[in-house]
Amino acid sequence: LDFVWYEPLTYNTEDEFAAHRAREFTLGWFMHPITYGHYPETMQRLVADRLPNFTDEQTRLLQGSADIVGVNHYTTYYAKNHENLTHMSYANDWQVQLVYERNGIPIGKQGYSKWLYVVPWGFYKAVMHVKDKYRNPLMIIGENGIDQSGSDTLPHALYDKFRIDYFDQYLHELKRATDDGARVTGYFAWSLLDNFEWRMGFTSKFGIVYVDRKTFTRYPKDSTRWFRKVIKNEE
Repeated sequence: LDFVWYEPLTYNTEDEFAAHRAREFTLGWFMHPITYGHYPETMQRLVADRLPNFTDEQTRLLQGSADIVGVNHYTTYYAKNHENLTHMSYANDWQVQLVYERNGIPIGKQGYSKWLYVVPWGFYKAVMHVKDKYRNPLMIIGENGIDQSGSDTLPHALYDKFRIDYFDQYLHELKRATDDGARVTGYFAWSLLDNFEWRMGFTSKFGIVYVDRKTFTRYPKDSTRWFRKVIKNEE
């Protein structure tokens, strides 16, 4: 499940509820049924009769049906209340506007992709949200990482300190979450190799190993060596 953490843009009630709705309409859409047997009440109220109903048998089968939950997390956004009650649809049912800065200050450093900001504290909040709201399931972090430009030269691509900094900060927040009781049993960095991204193609590279597209030769980046030390508990 892809789960961006949504933080209220301001601390007024409207934005607090907007952030809540954003979480319910993304993660809750799936986690609520497999935990409690029904869709989140917020979705039921706003989507109304466009939301399918579960039979009693389906509810019984859904409740507690997940052995393990996979969560993909990259970034965090601010959520702002944005009511639109005249043209309700899949695109705007949640009545939320996503914002990437507060008072002119970006929520975090931006990766190569315009949607990706470095916000480590959001990772902690996302994992703890799953723990606290959905009965602390076993979790695997299926994807977590940051990209660089696909046009970087080989020497520049191999020196990926910004990626090391990203992983270092995010893994510290993950450790903090597990120390606080979250049952995370696995973590996968995105990604092992530079690959063809489904939106950005070869213009964006997430790998900790550089791949020459002409020869397919692999070149470990600095982040590869850093990860090796982390796995050996040397970092």
